[in-house]
Amino acid sequence: MMASEQKHTHDDRAQHASRISIQRPSGLALAIRILRAPFFTASAVPVLLGAALAWRDGYFHLGYLILTTVGALAIHAGLNVGNDYFDHLSGNDEANVHPTPFSGGSRVIQEGLVTPRQVLAISIAGYVVGIAIGLYLAATRGWPILWLGLLGVFFAFFNSAPPLRLSYVGHGLAELGVGVGFGPVTVLGAYYVQTQHLSAVAAWASLPVAILIVAVLYINEFPDYAADKATGKRTPVVILGRSRAVWGYVLLIAASYVAVVVEVVLGIVPLLWLLALLSLPLGYRAVRCATQCYDADENPPVERLLPANAATVQIHLLVGLLLSLGLVLHGVLQM
Repeated sequence: MMASEQKHTHDDRAQHASRISIQRPSGLALAIRILRAPFFTASAVPVLLGAALAWRDGYFHLGYLILTTVGALAIHAGLNVGNDYFDHLSGNDEANVHPTPFSGGSRVIQEGLVTPRQVLAISIAGYVVGIAIGLYLAATRGWPILWLGLLGVFFAFFNSAPPLRLSYVGHGLAELGVGVGFGPVTVLGAYYVQTQHLSAVAAWASLPVAILIVAVLYINEFPDYAADKATGKRTPVVILGRSRAVWGYVLLIAASYVAVVVEVVLGIVPLLWLLALLSLPLGYRAVRCATQCYDADENPPVERLLPANAATVQIHLLVGLLLSLGLVLHGVLQM
């Protein structure tokens, strides 16, 4: 009897191990998940926009564009993976009972796929690669790249890392840091690498994508509300409460389109900049979903808010691509 029970126990463990091995992601899938690579559009879009502005002004170097893109993606990877590590230390991700594809971290630590030390090492590697590329570009294209890069790294690293932990301090500092880092800093950096001079136009032109990346972060804070509140993460959604905070999201989406129109009216950018307005129907659907489903975790299923999360990422990408296309088409028509 004892031997039979031991055999059954051994068989059960073997089956359990087999299920784990089957469910474990492949190397590439795991890497994509750890890095949260689908969100890399947040850094690729402003790099492309900066390069499109430079191209319109008569400057374009493909090699430098590739280096700039790789550097920006590396810093972004450091940010994503670092957030997972520091949110694990604070207990924030463990407290999140409603993780989604857009919020709650990658969950690789929580599921035992990667150790916290490995996650930290990957984050540091991302920063090292990004900083190395930044130093090379600063040495070859101009030292303003160094100061822009340092500002970007500062906002990325201290988003959740001590001692600043901007996302825990609150007052919108983390959101401001993300907007500045993935807006003016990256657009100006990409523009400078191409042209070797700064531009007020590039700074103004970065506003729509800067506002929209803040909107991406902001809407993703709604599913995290309970976990953030429990672990002292003072996001605007926690401070305002979801019923009031949702109107902040509406304001951000509206402000991004207002910025597009105002910049055209003021003559900062060409008329074809208005191509970005083709994304308005998607913006409407995102706002409608957000205002109807902002408290989804209290009224399951939480998936009801996912269309707004997904649409906001899509709006940021689409607006960035349309703005860049408008600049390129304007340049072609001027030839």
